[in-house]
Amino acid sequence: MLRAARGVLLVEFNSWLYLFFLVVVATSYYFLNRRHSKNILLLVASYGFYAAWDWRFCSLILLSTVADFFVGQRIHASENEVIRRRFLVFSLTLNLGLLAVFKYFNFFSSSFQATLHTLGIPLDPFYANIILPIGISFYTFQTLSYTIDIYRRQLEPTKSFSSFALFVAFFPQLIAGPIERARNILPQLAANHEITKSHLWIGLQLILWGLFKKVFIADNIAIVVDNLFEQSAVLTFDLAYLAVLAFAIQIYADFSAYSDIARGSAKIFGIDLMQNFRNPYIATSPQDFWRRWHISLSTWLRDYLYIPLGGNRGGALLSYRNLFVTMVLGGLWHGAAWNYVLWGFYQGSLLAVHRWLTSVFRIRIPRILAMVIMFHFTLFGWMLFRSTRTVVVGGVPMDQSFSQIAEFISAWSRGLDLEADFWSAFAKIMLFGAPLFLFELLNSKHRLWHPLYFRSRPVSIVICALMLFLVVRYGVQNANSFIYFQF
Repeated sequence: MLRAARGVLLVEFNSWLYLFFLVVVATSYYFLNRRHSKNILLLVASYGFYAAWDWRFCSLILLSTVADFFVGQRIHASENEVIRRRFLVFSLTLNLGLLAVFKYFNFFSSSFQATLHTLGIPLDPFYANIILPIGISFYTFQTLSYTIDIYRRQLEPTKSFSSFALFVAFFPQLIAGPIERARNILPQLAANHEITKSHLWIGLQLILWGLFKKVFIADNIAIVVDNLFEQSAVLTFDLAYLAVLAFAIQIYADFSAYSDIARGSAKIFGIDLMQNFRNPYIATSPQDFWRRWHISLSTWLRDYLYIPLGGNRGGALLSYRNLFVTMVLGGLWHGAAWNYVLWGFYQGSLLAVHRWLTSVFRIRIPRILAMVIMFHFTLFGWMLFRSTRTVVVGGVPMDQSFSQIAEFISAWSRGLDLEADFWSAFAKIMLFGAPLFLFELLNSKHRLWHPLYFRSRPVSIVICALMLFLVVRYGVQNANSFIYFQF
C-alpha cells in the first residue's frame, strides 16, 4: 500500500516552519563569501529539508547522485560507444527501476490481479506496504537528463561532486520542480556572483504571490472542488461543469504557486530557475497549451522521449504514434492510476487530431474563439485527471477512477438545476478566481515575467501588503499539501 510519511511540515512551502527555515539558511548564506562554502551550506540545508520529511529516503537521492556523477564521468571519458551505452543503460535502469518499485509496483500488481480476475483466474492479492518518496518523479527525471545529455555530447560533466549533488537536491525545486537541466543550474552554482537587493525583492515578491495563490485561491477553491466531486453520482450538468471549472482554477493556482515559491526561494540565493507556466488557459491549441503548462515536464518529454522515438520523422502515422506514447507515459508519470493513463491518451489524441486537422484544413479561427474551444477541451481533460477514486476490496485498494468519470459524463444528460448550490459554488469560483484571472491578464498584456512588478513602487507595496494580510488570515486555518506532492 502506498502511503505518505508523517514528517511533512518543513517541506510544505505554506508553513511557518518553512519560512523560518528559509530565513535561517538565507541569513547564513549571506555571511559566507566563497562560492564553495555557499554551495555546501545549500547542500546540507537541502538534505536537512528532505530529511525532515523522512530521513531514510535521503539514501535514494544520494544513491542516484553518486551513481550518475560517476556514470557521467565514465561516459564522457570513453570513446567506445558500447561502453558509453552500457553506462547509460545502467543509469536508466537504476533510476527508472527505483521509480518503478516505489511508485508503480502496487499499481501494476493490482491491475494484473484485476485482469486475471476478469478472465476467471483466481490470484491471491500481493500488495506491498510501500512509502512513496515525495519528489521522486521530479529528481529522477532531473538526474537522468544529466547523463543523457553527456551521452549525447551536449554537456560536459562537472568535476565538482558537491555542485552536482546540489543540482539534484536543491531544496526549492526538489519536491515538485521545475525539472531543471544541468546546463542551466551548474554554471550558476559555479559562478561567484553578488547577491543584490533586487534578488531579494524579486524573490520575496514571487514567494508572496505563490503563497497568495496557494492559501487564498487554491485552498479555498479546493473546498468547492472536493464537495462537488464527492457528489459526482448525483450532479446535474451545471454543477458538474462548475466542479471541473473550479478544479481548473485550483490545480493551476496550486501548482504554479509551488513553482513561484520555488523560483522566489532560489532567487534569494541568486539562482534563476526556469519559468514553469506561461498563462496556459489562453492557449489556442493543444501544442500551445503544452508550451505554457508545466513547461519543464513538457520540454523534458519532448527532448528525452518524443524526439528519441522519432519525433516528426518517418511520416504522419509514426509521428502520431510517438505523440500517443509520449503523452500516455507523461500521464502515467503523474500517478499510478488508470485515470492518469486515460488523461495522457486524451492529451495525445488532442495533439494528433489537431495536427491532422491543421495539415488537411487550413482554416484560421479567431484567436478568442480558439482560446474558448481549447479551454473547454482542457476542462474535459481536468475532469479525467481529477476523477481518482479508490475502493478497498479484500484489504487491497482498487482503482475505480473510471466509475467517477462515467458519473461526470452521465451528468450531461441530467440537464440544468440552477438552485442555491449552483449559485453558492459560482460565487466562490468568482471570488477566488477573479484575482488569479486579473493578474494573469496583466501578466499577459504587459509581458511581465512576474505579476507583482509595477513601475510604481507604492502600488506594488500596497498590493503586497494586501496579499500578505490575506495569506496570514487564511494561512492560519489552511495548511493543505500541494497537489503535485503526490507525483
